Amino acid sequence: MAKRILAILIIVLNIFSIISFADEEELEDFPFEEVWEEVKAANTKENINLPKLNSKAAIIFDRDSKTVIYGKNINEKRPMASTTKIMTAIVTLENGNLDEVVEVDSKAAAIHGSRLGLKKGDKIKIKDLLYGLLLRSGNDAATQIAISIGGSIEEFANMMNKKAKELGLVSTNFVTPHGLDNTNHYTTAYELALITDYALNIEEFANIVNTKSTTVYINSKPILINNTNELLGNLNGVNGVKTGFTNMAGRCLVTSCTRNNWPIITVVLGADTKKFRTKDSINLIEYNYKNFVRINIKEKVEEAFKNWKEDNKVNIEVIKGKKDKSDIDLEYVSDFKLYPINKEKIDDIIIQIECKEKIDAPVQEKNEIGKIHVIYENKEIIQIPIITKEGIERKNIWDYFKYLIQNQGRIIVANMHF
Repeated sequence: MAKRILAILIIVLNIFSIISFADEEELEDFPFEEVWEEVKAANTKENINLPKLNSKAAIIFDRDSKTVIYGKNINEKRPMASTTKIMTAIVTLENGNLDEVVEVDSKAAAIHGSRLGLKKGDKIKIKDLLYGLLLRSGNDAATQIAISIGGSIEEFANMMNKKAKELGLVSTNFVTPHGLDNTNHYTTAYELALITDYALNIEEFANIVNTKSTTVYINSKPILINNTNELLGNLNGVNGVKTGFTNMAGRCLVTSCTRNNWPIITVVLGADTKKFRTKDSINLIEYNYKNFVRINIKEKVEEAFKNWKEDNKVNIEVIKGKKDKSDIDLEYVSDFKLYPINKEKIDDIIIQIECKEKIDAPVQEKNEIGKIHVIYENKEIIQIPIITKEGIERKNIWDYFKYLIQNQGRIIVANMHF
């Protein structure tokens, strides 16, 4: 009797552990159409209003211009659950051999939460672990990757943090490769978008997260796994990326979407339910594509710069320079990209130009002497340097002597008294 009670207690504790710490929901039939109809009913065909989001933090990130189109608490440090695995995949793809076959460690076999189903001693390729990591959100796959590539969980976390620093992240810290709750494991919606943007430039990563289902091999035996991302295959243009859930993090979803060659990333962190997570993500995506357009700011800048030069170039003086004012040639350098603008506010773009009026010679070629500021909604969105097209030498003693000789006659006449 005592043994039976003990066995029941162990089962209950295991179930409680999974419920308390699980980092991903089981793949289930999700009422996507129901959520989609709710979104459509709340908006018009022409425009979509951005409702008050349930998610604690959210962002729409434009991948081409690297700008934030919409944000809610984007710099707030938050736990991110299994969206952690985006960075795990980056480190794996940049440091691992995808064809390497590894033997599953006991630590990977014992990890709780969502699992690929690995057991101690199983043989599996790193590539299959990656699919198990990103599609099935396997914590066992994440743990085994960390041990195989980093040698330990701790060392692999160091590799993740090193990569975060390389990407210029200042509000992100990794402790584990899977994202189970830890107070020292966090990121922000903005920095998670940056991580995802970087990851999507890796072809293998982009292909994996855009996979709805695939077959992996454990001990050479095929196992079909499905993607936990409820938007993939359901919402137009969605091609990734990663789901997540823990008690601390709430429901999280990072989504990549491309329509009409316009790629964006949305991130929602801390939604109360999966339905809220899905609805918030759909609303962000539809809000972007219905309300914003991308414009080429180059034409506006070119026109403004041309008019400014005609009115102001003569006022720029190179002190002790060999060239006259009229000979100073200026240009600007910018790698123009299409920029997202609310389609009702296109005329709100302002171009402001500032430039030095006095410059000491010598002036180097391509020397910056001013800036073009592109202002939108009272915020600078682009800053473009104004530079000298050619170098300008400083006058020497012979230049002054030549000037005196050339102007001697005029000087004498000017000083004659009749």
